[in-house]
Amino acid sequence: MRAMVLDAPDRPLRAAELPDPEPGPGELLLRVRACGVCRTDLHLRDGELAAGRSPLVLGHQIVGEVIGGDVEAGARAAVGARVGVPWLGWTCGLCAYCTSGRENLCARAQFTGCDRDGGYAELTAADARFCFPLPDRGGGAGAAGGAGAAAGREAAAAAGGRQAATDPVSDEQLAPLLCAGLIGYRALRMAGDAARLGIYGFGAAAHLICQVAVHEGRDVFAFTREGDAAGQRFARELGAVWAGASAERPPEPLDAALIFAPVGALVPIALRNVVRGGSVICAGIHMSDIPSFPYLDLWGERTIRSVANLTRADGEEFLALAPAVPLRTEITTYPLDAAERALADLRTGAFEGAAVLRVA
Repeated sequence: MRAMVLDAPDRPLRAAELPDPEPGPGELLLRVRACGVCRTDLHLRDGELAAGRSPLVLGHQIVGEVIGGDVEAGARAAVGARVGVPWLGWTCGLCAYCTSGRENLCARAQFTGCDRDGGYAELTAADARFCFPLPDRGGGAGAAGGAGAAAGREAAAAAGGRQAATDPVSDEQLAPLLCAGLIGYRALRMAGDAARLGIYGFGAAAHLICQVAVHEGRDVFAFTREGDAAGQRFARELGAVWAGASAERPPEPLDAALIFAPVGALVPIALRNVVRGGSVICAGIHMSDIPSFPYLDLWGERTIRSVANLTRADGEEFLALAPAVPLRTEITTYPLDAAERALADLRTGAFEGAAVLRVA
């Protein structure tokens, strides 16, 4: 099979022909149709996060078709079914975390595209328990069945043109829901019933969760890089009541703030913008160091929390909610062999929304 392989940290991905994966007991063999490009992939590629194996196939926002493996392991995974594979790829099922609804904290957990080969390849093997059923192509009832008619963008390495997506539940449109959407959803739930919600870093996760928050009747205040007029305009198009630079004061105090940008310096800034009793939720798996700040910024029962991974319950809730919004997924697509370019574009903020590899 064709794959893009990370041989070592801080090295470009290389195109390779690898043996087809052999699924073990309880695993499905999937033909990868599309795979989202996540900032966590970039952290692994750049060596900011340690990979669990080397060489490694990145990618954990996988939309695939079941073509074999232990299909008896999961009633929702017949041959031909379309499924989604998220970051959380395996847990022990036995520890105190797993048995108390907190499998995202399992110390033995394995993560797709980190400990297990992921979706930057034509084929992948995945634990059937951690595959989410997705609607058939072209629509129909089911999870994320109405995930919006977004403006999909074609960014093939040679042409670089743009093309409007016509299928609201295409493989490419669904892929970002499997991490950007799921992690964003978990972060939003940590914000409780916050009516005035700040979002720092308006990328893949933020552009989806902004829509969910607006759907729930919250006021969203979007914070972007200095001078990012296009990103601020994009946020307002998705329902934000205000958009400005990260260092700016919002026109109203925030009840909670979600930080998606991997920038630790945003934590004290966000703390100064939330009300007493407010929360700052750090939603990334990696963040630069948080600088020291006066205790007064935290005082008043303000809290700082982090989001760690996701649970299958998060996925089931979010994918059921997506069509009710309905979510508009803004994507830029790349062919599989342009995965390194997609990561470079993500690093520089060259696109709005999410990047997706079109594999099959």
